[in-house]
Amino acid sequence: GSTGVLLNAKEGKTLANEIHYPVLLKARAGGGGRGMRIVRQESQFEDLFQEATLESTSAFGDGALYLEKLLVHARHIEVQVAMDAYGNGIHLGIRDCSIQRKHQKLIEESPSPILQDDFINRLGNQVIHALKKIGYLNLGTVEFLMTPEQQCYFIEMNTRLQVEHPVTENICNLDLVQLQIELAANHPLPWTQEQIRRQGHSIECRINAEDPALNFKPSPGRVTRLKFPEGEHIRVDTFLEEGIDIPPHYDSLIAKVIVFGNTRAEAIQKMIFALDQFKIEGISTTIPFHRQMMERPEYVQGQYDTNFLEERGAFTPQ
Repeated sequence: GSTGVLLNAKEGKTLANEIHYPVLLKARAGGGGRGMRIVRQESQFEDLFQEATLESTSAFGDGALYLEKLLVHARHIEVQVAMDAYGNGIHLGIRDCSIQRKHQKLIEESPSPILQDDFINRLGNQVIHALKKIGYLNLGTVEFLMTPEQQCYFIEMNTRLQVEHPVTENICNLDLVQLQIELAANHPLPWTQEQIRRQGHSIECRINAEDPALNFKPSPGRVTRLKFPEGEHIRVDTFLEEGIDIPPHYDSLIAKVIVFGNTRAEAIQKMIFALDQFKIEGISTTIPFHRQMMERPEYVQGQYDTNFLEERGAFTPQ
């Protein structure tokens, strides 16, 4: 891809022809899929460059774009790390966040259903080695796109906790919020890599105020009834209360459902149980989408990538 941001569309088009289409235009200041455009052929380039620039300027006050080769059938995987002020670092396994819509994660799980421990440990150790080189201090997540041949391409690093951190907490049986505070207070890491034990399987579903039957149209409004799922190893992170108003101005995420099982199959069944109990009335939510996903054969078999919903369809109204 480009070295830094593009000066103009002409420079981007020249580079795209060198590395071959499809390519991806991305906003330097972007996030959440905004300021991104897939360009599949040269004739589209200038129009999509302009669209991405305008969207990025509107969303972030910065229209600068860079360009990279588009990996069509990739999985989105990420390594959770913790680094202290004394040169120590550990990784806490890999999360698979490949179920996405418009570059927004919808379902996350750990471990990945297709990766073996030797691959996870090798990639994790490479990440720790790199972060020691730059003197990184804090929790953090290093994100990659992985090809079907398991070649990994760096996307970005999030120097903070992420929405999906509870699945790592579940499989490692630790509190990442507490750990981040301790690292910020210059406490040394309380464990070595050899002391980290990853066990079981955890899945998180992001519940958004959107109507999946109407192409995920935003659904602001008042929550008139609310019933949370209950049970062992079922967790809900949310601000929701009955009578609360969901405004149209912000991100649509309103809750996260996180489950843990001894196996992936057990975790999927527990998520089905939790989603069936979770009742939110007054607004539409993505609970029906998640409930359907948990029984789709491709998901159950772990055979999905970041293009899965785009190519196979996101939701079929019942």
